[in-house]
Amino acid sequence: MHWSSDISETWGRGTAGSLRRAALGLPVDEAAVGSLENYAKTEEAKVEEFIKAVTSSDAKVIVSGGAVKEMALHFCDRYNSALLKLSQPKPDDLEFVDSISIEEIGGSRVTVVRSEDGGNKVATVVLRGSTDSILDDLERAFDDGVNTYKVICRDSRMVPGAAATEIELARRLKEFSFKETGLDQYAIAKFAESFELVPRTLVENARLNPMDIISKLYEKHASGNAKVSIST
Repeated sequence: MHWSSDISETWGRGTAGSLRRAALGLPVDEAAVGSLENYAKTEEAKVEEFIKAVTSSDAKVIVSGGAVKEMALHFCDRYNSALLKLSQPKPDDLEFVDSISIEEIGGSRVTVVRSEDGGNKVATVVLRGSTDSILDDLERAFDDGVNTYKVICRDSRMVPGAAATEIELARRLKEFSFKETGLDQYAIAKFAESFELVPRTLVENARLNPMDIISKLYEKHASGNAKVSIST
């Protein structure tokens, strides 16, 4: 069922115009005013009929993809039905949920949609922190984790982390530079040293001794443990 979204404005303009004419002592078209009033009452009855029919079918929430007038909100409140305004839904977006409630999280009132059974395609993670900077760090960390999982789903091939890959590349490049002659060996050796930037940065952030940790990593990798990292 569809109802006009402009009924309140139309009725308001007609009534206001009649009141102005009456205040100025001008004749008022009572038939026009009565017609507008009857139209408004009919429209109101249709809206109430629609809301009542929806709520009588055990539906507790109405989702609207367009504008919602105060008249519709009034009848939703009368028949204890929640009304959510969303963008135009697609057929694939329609699902069943177990409950919808208004809750307060961190001082803000939010609409919580729950589906207790399995098969959920959407989940909401609420991050809380004492400052905006902490929340930004948490959000970045969460995004990194989600993106990492997405990459693994597309391609499950992985390399060791925590500077293990960089140290192994640096070690092999240095060995390769020893086999070269001329000035090329110095360029290759310097390129190998550039890979030490990652483990050095990680070690310094952990307030450890970079020279000590990096030398131990080279020692472990030279013995055949190519997956040894700073964390191990």
